[in-house]
Amino acid sequence: MSVVGFDVGFLSCYVAVARAGGIETAANEYSDRSTPACVSFGPRNRSIGAAAKSQMVTNCKNTVQGFKRFHGRVFSDPFVQNLKSSLVYDLSQMPSGTTGIKVMYMEEEKVFSIEQITAMLLTKLKETAESALKKPVADCVISVPCFYTDAERRSVIDAAQIAGLNCLRLMNETTAVALAYGIYKQDLPTPEEKPRTVVFVDIGHSGYQVSVCAFNKGKLKILATAFDPEMGGKDFDERLVKHFCEEFAVKYKLDVKSKPRALVRLYQECEKLKKLMSANSSDLPLNIECFMNDIDVSSKLNRAQFEEMCADILARVEPPLRSLLEQAHLKKDDIHAVEIVGGASRMPAIKERINKFFGKEPSTTLNADEAVARGCALQCAILSPAFKVREFSTTDVVPFPISLKWNSAAEDGVSRAHIHSVCKHVRSNSHAGQYVIQKVIPQASGESSKIKVKVRVNIHGIFSVSSASLVEVQKSEEEEESMDTEQSTEKEKENEVFQQRKSESICSPQQQPISHSHICSAYFDLKTSAEEGKQEKKSDQPPQAKKAKVKTKALELPIENNPQWQLANDMLNLFVESEGKMIMQDKLEKERNDAKNYVEEYVYEMRDKLHGIFEKFVNENALSLKLEDTEVWLYEDGEDQPKQVYIDKLVDLKSLGQPIQDRYTEFEERPKAFDELGRQLQQYMKIVEAYKTKEEQYDHLDEAEVQKVDRMVNDVMIWMNSKMNQQSKQSLAMEPVVKTTEIQAKTRELFSTCNPIVTKPKPKVDLPKEENPSEPNGPVNTQENPEAQPSGTEQAAADGAEAKPDMDLD
Repeated sequence: MSVVGFDVGFLSCYVAVARAGGIETAANEYSDRSTPACVSFGPRNRSIGAAAKSQMVTNCKNTVQGFKRFHGRVFSDPFVQNLKSSLVYDLSQMPSGTTGIKVMYMEEEKVFSIEQITAMLLTKLKETAESALKKPVADCVISVPCFYTDAERRSVIDAAQIAGLNCLRLMNETTAVALAYGIYKQDLPTPEEKPRTVVFVDIGHSGYQVSVCAFNKGKLKILATAFDPEMGGKDFDERLVKHFCEEFAVKYKLDVKSKPRALVRLYQECEKLKKLMSANSSDLPLNIECFMNDIDVSSKLNRAQFEEMCADILARVEPPLRSLLEQAHLKKDDIHAVEIVGGASRMPAIKERINKFFGKEPSTTLNADEAVARGCALQCAILSPAFKVREFSTTDVVPFPISLKWNSAAEDGVSRAHIHSVCKHVRSNSHAGQYVIQKVIPQASGESSKIKVKVRVNIHGIFSVSSASLVEVQKSEEEEESMDTEQSTEKEKENEVFQQRKSESICSPQQQPISHSHICSAYFDLKTSAEEGKQEKKSDQPPQAKKAKVKTKALELPIENNPQWQLANDMLNLFVESEGKMIMQDKLEKERNDAKNYVEEYVYEMRDKLHGIFEKFVNENALSLKLEDTEVWLYEDGEDQPKQVYIDKLVDLKSLGQPIQDRYTEFEERPKAFDELGRQLQQYMKIVEAYKTKEEQYDHLDEAEVQKVDRMVNDVMIWMNSKMNQQSKQSLAMEPVVKTTEIQAKTRELFSTCNPIVTKPKPKVDLPKEENPSEPNGPVNTQENPEAQPSGTEQAAADGAEAKPDMDLD
């Protein structure tokens, strides 16, 4: 089972994976742990990540970045309309009314939903995780900003499903940071002691989030969150871009915003300048060559000027911090530490304002870029049965109050009732969804009916109506006790269900934040009658009989869930199928490009070698001419050909180039083969000579066999000398007289014939038995004495006796 955490940011993404040794951040194919949150569309395929970012200038209209902010937003949203003018790519309205992105893909104009674009990015991150883990990835935890609404969270869940991922939890970014911080702490207070309170400040490229967390040993609880979703590093980038656009308009008479490509280049340079100013307070240059109309532009700026320019943005750092302490009812002295993460947190001006507010230096013990991904991977490991992780519970909060409105459908004969859920105080899209409770009817007596509704905020922070039941009141003269028992039993069963998980809590449906860690449930009663359809809220107690001798019966009612802006199943399936086709198209295009690259590499490699190490082995210019023709073809007619054309072209080139390669290889390897053959010949010639001189070492060899070796050695020697003489007269550009494989075969033949003869062992000679075997200094060789040496049978028996215990153990 995979254990993966995805931090999908505005500009960049990080992937953390769990291994036996702990949590680590995975690197992509460029050995970079940061993957740009960028998708580019071309005439044949998509590019995602670093490959897409490299096309932001050359293919700016079809390269998408910063799409994270459009999740769960309708196209008519004022926020979306205000952003349209600042985007290089085009936005369009989807049939459902949500925001889509218009690009040219496969030579056609396409409109992709935000869920599809995010799924493409998640597919890339999934490949990175699979490459790191060397196994398929499905289960994961994905981070989202804590200020994401119900609609935005549903949108991210849909994107994960399109990418083939099973999202175990959508985790608030600040909560993931808190988990990454707290789970490794060994000195946390015990559950009975006062918790340690830590503030986490996350300032990313497009959002500013703060949370205050209470830590005890084995658990953390988010006390409050605050945020400014419109403030981040992008605001500082935009301020720089605006400044230089105005300066270049005066200095160079250039309208930068009229050229999307120039505007993208300016954004990139301003981002670099901003990072440099964080580390340097002196004047820093900004130079862009051939910026517009072949004009080079230059300017300079220092940190003091930059901070003065962004004074109003920096003033927005403090309000969320003040709001955070007010919500949590804490004082500044109650804060144990302040941890900062996020790319923009590196700016000295932001650190100074946080320091000034809390009166303490912000800590940077966490990796500012990777902390969120690591926290998500830890949460995934906790939820996964494949890893044993230290027990650590997490209690989060819902940032927005949720209100419920009840309307009965009197015009339909009171057969249905509508519940509308609304997230108060959100930027837009406050309507979370509509839930239709069907088959709602009055009592048989004509009295109003009670409906018990169970609502829930699940592990992803998403609201839903999970069940509804119609409470029928039945009068009975004899079963008063039975009624009480039945109500009590029903309540006990519900309590047992809620106690199955520590994190579950009962919440009232009031218009206030609902705390939850994994699942939050709330009960309320609704009355309906033919005359009125208004909501009536009650406590979380089950319906109680007001009169004695009354029995109640709960009847489950069907619910029609209509969450706001969630993809319908048929549309979701269509997007899953479309993503699969695009993945296959990307794969085919990669194979086609690889085939083309192989041809190009072969042309350049062989061309260099023909004028280098292969020069002596070429007998004609056919290959050189072919390489030149192929190079021209690659950049003209061969620029866009099917995969098989490139494969055939490479085979054609190799048919001319391989013989040259083989001749060179033979020239390098043939001397080594001859040396080995000569070494063996010398060895056997020495043995034959030693036999002829009656040396004792070889006097046991058979004369006929030695003569056979002698003949074999002479024949091979003649063969070798002949081949060497012929080869020395042969041109290097011609086919060799003898090949390395032939020499090696001759060497093996020589060895197999001669070696068994010359290595034959000398026969053993038995010494005569002495008359007095007990003589202490007698010439008895105990190694050859049958009495001193056990017989083969006895030895085998002994060996078997000794080996038996081991066999029994096996």
